[in-house]
Amino acid sequence: MRAERALKANREYELLVHRGSRGPALLAGSGRMDHVEVVEIASGEVVLFWDTLPIQTGRLSRALKADLAQLEADAFIERWRRWQAAAP
Repeated sequence: MRAERALKANREYELLVHRGSRGPALLAGSGRMDHVEVVEIASGEVVLFWDTLPIQTGRLSRALKADLAQLEADAFIERWRRWQAAAP
């Protein structure tokens, strides 16, 4: 028998990016906010969430995509949960 292998994070979670408008980040108004979510595929539940400035959204989403492809699911959540902003 083969030992059960842990799944890569991209098999457990999906990255969703919601832009505040259709325009490019460099031309975005000062009030525009984008939303970045990591959603558990099995339940549809949001497990990580960030409100970001348009200039930050691309960098954050690229870093999340890279880690989703490389890390196991538990390691991914452990790594990124510390960067999630605390709720007021």
